[in-house]
Amino acid sequence: MEMTGRNEKNSEYSFTQKVWIAGSILALIVILVLLLKATFSVLLLVLAGTLIAVFFRGLSDLIFRHTGWSKGWCVALSIIGTLIILVLLIWLMGAKIQTQVQQLTDTLPKTVENAKGKLNESPLGQKIVEKISSPSSQQKGQHILQSFFKTSFGILGDVYVILFIGIFFTASPDLYKKGIIKLVPPKSKDKANEVLSHIGDNLKKWLKGKLFAMMVVFVLTAIGLVIIGVPMWLVLALIAGLLNFIPNFGPLIALIPAVLVSLMQSPATALWVAGLYIVVQLLESNFITPMVQQKLINIPPALIIIAQMLMAPLTGGWGLVLATPLMVILIVVIQELYIKKYKDY
Repeated sequence: MEMTGRNEKNSEYSFTQKVWIAGSILALIVILVLLLKATFSVLLLVLAGTLIAVFFRGLSDLIFRHTGWSKGWCVALSIIGTLIILVLLIWLMGAKIQTQVQQLTDTLPKTVENAKGKLNESPLGQKIVEKISSPSSQQKGQHILQSFFKTSFGILGDVYVILFIGIFFTASPDLYKKGIIKLVPPKSKDKANEVLSHIGDNLKKWLKGKLFAMMVVFVLTAIGLVIIGVPMWLVLALIAGLLNFIPNFGPLIALIPAVLVSLMQSPATALWVAGLYIVVQLLESNFITPMVQQKLINIPPALIIIAQMLMAPLTGGWGLVLATPLMVILIVVIQELYIKKYKDY
């Protein structure tokens, strides 16, 4: 009788312990989720700094293969050389770009009013103008712009953090890689090292292909705008090349100022410009990118759009910009830790 009472007491105590353990685990998960939500923007800045480090290390490896100099000198040359090239480009093209940016800033408000006047000439256009000009639409637009330009430390602060993280990662990548591996249990260290190496390789391939595609888009757009005779062609082509870094939404954003500027000349010119941008994007998405990234893991386009739509409300513009490299990392991790492990089952 006494044994039965003791067993019931032990069983009850064991059940109470399990409840406390389950509650503690749930509380820990909630805390981790809230912490991740609060610091996700900072993690994206770390990812952006990592991409800069990948660029500098890839350039230094290229210099090392062609010169055989010490890796330290190659890294320094990649960083300093990139900065010198940027300064030279700004010096050579800066005055023209600044003039065209000022012209674009002065022209766009007039162009928007001109577009409204054209739309008001038809009943359908009047409805569109009324819808766009309504207070609810303006509030939604203002909310979207505020969320898009949301930053962690301000624009200059974010750029400052990204550059310094990129330089530190470039200077001593093994230090941070070993630090991550030390957090992994001993039996999984080799696999962690392999996964990090694959992530670095895929990010390098993706970044190389993306930079090449941006350059091609800039050149083709500039040539096309010059042939069509669109003013401010240099800054418009530069916007198209830079925004091509953002999949799906970047080309659409770049198309808006180009069409507005060309509307100042004629609707026919605007149609030519729209056709030019569509053709360039078709060439980029169907020929250029597949050609330069044929050895890269295949990311379904719908998956990139879903990632952008999920991340943009949380982190603004950084979510749109960094959704693709984040998906590259996640896919590599899933392939290495799950798919390859269970592919035979």
